[in-house]
Amino acid sequence: MRDRITAFLVLLPSLLAIGIFVYGFIGQNLWVSLTDWGKDPAQALALRPELRFVGLENYRELFTGFVDVRFRQSVVNLIFFTLFFMAGSLGLGLLLALAVDRAPKGEGFFRTVFLFPMALSFVVTGTIWRWMLQPQGGVNVLPTLFGLPPLSFPWLATREQVLVFDWNHLPFYTALAVALVLLYVAHAAYREGERRRFLWALFSAGVLLLWAFTLGRGLKLLPYPETHGFSLALVGVILAAIWQMAGYTMALYLAGLRGIPVEVLEAARVDGASEWQLFRRVIFPMLAPITLSAMIVLGHIALKIFDLIFAMAGLDYAPTDVPAIYMYLLAFRGNQFAKGAAIGILLLLLVAVVVIPYLASQLRKEVRR
Repeated sequence: MRDRITAFLVLLPSLLAIGIFVYGFIGQNLWVSLTDWGKDPAQALALRPELRFVGLENYRELFTGFVDVRFRQSVVNLIFFTLFFMAGSLGLGLLLALAVDRAPKGEGFFRTVFLFPMALSFVVTGTIWRWMLQPQGGVNVLPTLFGLPPLSFPWLATREQVLVFDWNHLPFYTALAVALVLLYVAHAAYREGERRRFLWALFSAGVLLLWAFTLGRGLKLLPYPETHGFSLALVGVILAAIWQMAGYTMALYLAGLRGIPVEVLEAARVDGASEWQLFRRVIFPMLAPITLSAMIVLGHIALKIFDLIFAMAGLDYAPTDVPAIYMYLLAFRGNQFAKGAAIGILLLLLVAVVVIPYLASQLRKEVRR
């Protein structure tokens, strides 16, 4: 009992600090997002502003308001950036790990080279890649070294979009994406023999699919069509982010590859497994926990990305906007603190959706052990 009291007293200052400076400020930010702070310019920077409770009005305006079209494009940019950044970092990291795992000459040198970008800050990375992606120089003039004409892609300066869709279809696509995730959860639960989780995930996915193809298709967020898509100006930003984080995933995968028992691989070869079957049936399944951990970290980085885009494209270039950039512009340039706080809460929820299920699954595994 005395040890428990001592431990509690030792932890108490940290608990109080976290409660006040983390959860207390999150609560204050949530309250601000439910007010009209910033709507009246005279009250925005007042010493004691008179705030009026408006509920979810700021959130409604962000998703359906006429003046916040830039926020909606920033959300689309964030979705595409997250998907391509995670896929590129995982894919390139796995390829580098497979190459280094074969113990080539100079393995230590190559491992250091691949890991070096991770030691840089995103600001340094963004500055370097901004120089490299100048339309009249950098990578565009590389083909001239081999007698070929220079490239003409404008990189960060382009305003072209692909994969364009109507914002009114967002509920339908969101329901489909969540249903696919739930189906994957159901498949994993079925393989692990967890009947209750399997039935819950399968039922939830079925309800979402039914809603998506009935009511979801007719749901309109705006009274007019509003198109958004993948801005090609983000291609350079994605390449820079992958360049920096591929070494991190390489290190994770390399540790995983070298942690696979040699006996398991030899047994699979003796049973007649080809190299592709060896990867598909043995190596990749054993790397699945590492892939999940890497996805959580990369997803967390992508959802709160700010400094890389700030360094590469600045704050005022809409084609490369993400919600964190738009939040900064609204809160600290436009003095619309309530709407900026609402974006902060939305980002917090996105990060929580990614992190909390992972932490819950890890905790469940620890309890089983």
